[in-house]
Order: sequence, then structure tokens, then C-alpha cells
Amino acid sequence: MSSQNSSLPAAAEEGFKDAASYDAFRPSYPPEAVEAFLGRLKVAEQDEAKIVEIASGTGKFTELLARRPERFTVKAIEPHTGMREKLAEKDLRGIEVTDGKADKMPVEDEWGDACIAAQAFHWFATPESLKEIERVLRPGAVLGGIWNVEDYNKPKGWEATTKWEQRLNDFVWSLDDGLPRFRHQKWKEVFDQQLPANPVQVIKDTFTNSLPSFSLPLGEDTTKWTVWLSEEALTSRLNTLSQIAVLKGDKREAFVKLLKEIIQDDDVERNEKGEIAVHGKTFFFWTDRL
Repeated sequence: MSSQNSSLPAAAEEGFKDAASYDAFRPSYPPEAVEAFLGRLKVAEQDEAKIVEIASGTGKFTELLARRPERFTVKAIEPHTGMREKLAEKDLRGIEVTDGKADKMPVEDEWGDACIAAQAFHWFATPESLKEIERVLRPGAVLGGIWNVEDYNKPKGWEATTKWEQRLNDFVWSLDDGLPRFRHQKWKEVFDQQLPANPVQVIKDTFTNSLPSFSLPLGEDTTKWTVWLSEEALTSRLNTLSQIAVLKGDKREAFVKLLKEIIQDDDVERNEKGEIAVHGKTFFFWTDRL
């Protein structure tokens, strides 16, 4: 794939073009969540494990892998030119940064001990990608996805910690453009599609070796967290959401006005510095390559 064309949806390409801001204002992951996640992927305490990281972005999760005592070898695959270049600039230990995408990775067959998608699996939850992930993983290896999910960007079925964060969540949902994001929860459907629809198909699949590639049900876990952000930092973090990043003109002004109003709500908690308590969860899943 040409590095000049990431094959990302236009909204994502435009929304993520400011890689430096994404790198600066997107949060890292809680240590306890990272430890639990890597444990479920069976690579915690596994020296020199080989990890395929898909859509590594600017390296928010890649940096954590590079610092690990296990001395992982990581192939970081990223289709977005600006993000890939930002990650490559960091020159992280044990990290090979390459151009590629989830359904076409420059990785040898059965190379990986684990495959990780951080803040990204929803973009490429397709049968084609799942088949490619199966190809690059050895049997018994584990695929896992992890997301930081602020209350303002959560699925509708999750309860917000505060009313003001629910108001902001309602606004984010009002910008919905039909593209798949974590909050839609549609990314799970690709695993369910592995299962045949009727008993006859089960028999046919058994004889043709068209069996599921990854174990079900998915393992899932969450870690709650709170961060304190200045109004400016909160605005900057919101601007890393692709649907907000693309707002211009009157729509941009309306967003700024609404945000100023929302953060004056009476349930907004502030510390002595005037920073705002922002709540969320780190969600992760895992599944074995059969």
C-alpha cells in the first residue's frame, strides 16, 4: 500500500491529520489495566515475545511495550502517514515501524505470539482483517484490543459518572457519521460471524475446515479511572476525536459555546487548580487464535 494513501475513511484521515496533537493529548493507559491486558494475552513475563501491533498510531501503547522488561519484539503497523512518521521519530527499543493495514500486513506467517489493537480495532473489524490476523499469529497466540473510553465518548448503554459528561456524550453521539467507532459496539459482530447459522452449515464447515479462527465468548474486562484536566486540556483532548476535529465554521463555534456551557454545570468537580475531573474506563478484550 502506498504511504501516500492510508485507505482510511476520509473522516478519519482528516480527523487524525494533526498527529502531534493526537500524541500530546490522547491519554496513555493505566498501569494496572496494561498489566492485566498483557497477562490475558499471555505475554506478560514472556521474555522476547513477538507482538504484532495493528494501527499503532503515534505509539501511545507502543511506548508502553517498548519500556517493558520482557524486551518484546514489536512490528508496529500503521497506515496513516503522519502518525507513522511521528511514531518512527521516537526510535523505540525493539519496535519496527512499518506501513500496512489490518487486512494486509508485512508480517510472516505465524510470526506473532500476540496481536494488539489499541484504540483502533473498531476501524477494521472485518472478516478479511480477522483472516489476516489469524495468518500472522501462531496457533494458541492471543488477539486483544484495548480502548480508553471517556464517559463523554462511551456507548449509549454505559452509565456516565456525571450529568455534564452525559450531556457531552449526547453531543458526541449527535455528530454520528455512520462510521464504526468503539461506542457503537459493532466491532464484536465480526467474531459472531465466525459461527454458522444452522446445524447443516456446521457439518459442511467441519468437512471443509471452515471452522472459527478465534475462541468465543470473548474475554472482557474494564478498569475505571479519573483524570484532572484544565479546560484547555479538556478541549484539546476532545479535539482528538475525529468527528470533533473536522468541525469548522458555525459548527465549530456551536461546539465551543456548548462546551463552555456544559463545564459550568453544578456537578462539574474541580480541584484546587481549577482542573476538571474527567471519568472513564479502560476496556479490553482477548481471544485465542485456534
